[in-house]
Amino acid sequence: MRENVIMDVDVSARRVIAIGCVVAGVGVAAGAFGAHMLKTLLEPPMLAAYDTGTRYQMYHAFGMILSGMGARVFRDHRLVKAGWFFAAGLVLFCGSLYGMALLEWRWLGPITPIGGLTFIAGWLLLAWRTWHGMQPRGE
Repeated sequence: MRENVIMDVDVSARRVIAIGCVVAGVGVAAGAFGAHMLKTLLEPPMLAAYDTGTRYQMYHAFGMILSGMGARVFRDHRLVKAGWFFAAGLVLFCGSLYGMALLEWRWLGPITPIGGLTFIAGWLLLAWRTWHGMQPRGE
């Protein structure tokens, strides 16, 4: 039984780490695209929104990687959940900013703060589970 839990933690953690790495790579490409191709195409406020999306994409790609690594170190599959919160935030927060900037879908504006709250929830969960994992058993 314990072996299955350890294997599940490893599989889940590796998935979150791998997805986080892909998201980071796409973030680099998105940033380069914004810096070189969009500079002359977008109005300054929309370029700023796009830039914010790329920055937060990178921050939270690293958060996903950190969640997966933490799950492996602390043998706690619940840390992987923080990585999935980051993934949801990437879709909601960054996706809404990209949609507003590139497609002029202004109706996505109210979704952005929901993505921000999802990011915050991921960081708080990561902190809570990491702190809990550092505590001696029984305390």
